[in-house]
Amino acid sequence: MANAILKCPDCGSYGLTAACSCGGCRFSPKPPKWSPEDKYGAYRRKYKELHSTSTA
Repeated sequence: MANAILKCPDCGSYGLTAACSCGGCRFSPKPPKWSPEDKYGAYRRKYKELHSTSTA
């Protein structure tokens, strides 16, 4: 990930390093590429299930 731009979900800042100045961790703001195999589908569904039960 040498040339990828990253975004901090805590403060919303963008940068090239994984560590943010606010103490958060930056991640890629782009979603994964769409694929008919949907190899991340299980992770996406588990994430959605965990976050829907904790906020409801």
